[in-house]
Amino acid sequence: MESRKKQQQPRSNKIEFILGGLSSSGAGLFTNPLEVVKTRMQLQGELKAKGLYTVHYRHVFHAFYTIAKNDGFLALQNGLVPALWYQFFMNGVRLGSFQIFDNMGFTRGKDGRVSFPQSVLAGALAGCIGAAVGSPFYMVKTQLQAQATEAIAVGYQHKHYGLIQGLSTTYRDFGICGMWRGVSGALPRVTIGSAIQLSTFSTSKAFIVNTKIFPSNSWLNALLASMISGVLVTLFMTPFDVVSTRLYNQGIDANGRGLYYSGPLNCFSKIFKSEGIWGFYKGWGPSFTRLVPHTILSLVLWTEFRKYYFYYQEIAN
Repeated sequence: MESRKKQQQPRSNKIEFILGGLSSSGAGLFTNPLEVVKTRMQLQGELKAKGLYTVHYRHVFHAFYTIAKNDGFLALQNGLVPALWYQFFMNGVRLGSFQIFDNMGFTRGKDGRVSFPQSVLAGALAGCIGAAVGSPFYMVKTQLQAQATEAIAVGYQHKHYGLIQGLSTTYRDFGICGMWRGVSGALPRVTIGSAIQLSTFSTSKAFIVNTKIFPSNSWLNALLASMISGVLVTLFMTPFDVVSTRLYNQGIDANGRGLYYSGPLNCFSKIFKSEGIWGFYKGWGPSFTRLVPHTILSLVLWTEFRKYYFYYQEIAN
């Protein structure tokens, strides 16, 4: 009787955050080079019309070659340390919060089935919280990934040496508010991306499981659902991703104001006027090739980590 009660106790919220963070960090380790390429391509030709700037990076493969040739092969892992910490904190909070909402029944209707509108709301809220928590790491990550030799440099060059130096310099020069510079662009980016990713993943997975194509506990259910989710995330999140990258990487004057943009709306307006609609989809190639595998890896790992952790916990109890 006691063991039964033990098994029915609520699952620890702390472990939900840890498992979510570990799964996304594992994915980030493999997809960071694509993040470097994506960042460079999003900053290329900033606020300039097509044909009025030098194209250093023509496409994903050319960007890989150009970076390796000019900056060295290891430059493809620029910003890896802050990227992994960002994944751990942002996605740990995001995935953990979403799972807690799911455990509490917020993502399900009265019939117990996954509700798409409620999943969208839960995913958006979880993403908003995660973006705010991980923002300082994302800022330094972006600035490190943008750094390049003069021959292929794009965007503002911050000259950081690493995560600690980047954070300490920002805090010294601009205080605690400077640590969260760019968060106004990150919130809509992650909120929209998270709402689409987690809602489409949960509803797709529930549908796939119900079709019984694969066994109900098979990792292939999560794989197929995450592939669907990754495609949709890329389509809807890329414009917000471009804006977020620009806001985080722009230079700052002595008063702590951005040299190019005053905020997300101003950034959207300036990009549209100078670069057109296509400006919002710069770097969509590496964004897609990064987001889809990252979505697949993080969500499949998250699903498998949770499955095995709670399985062995039940055995232990």
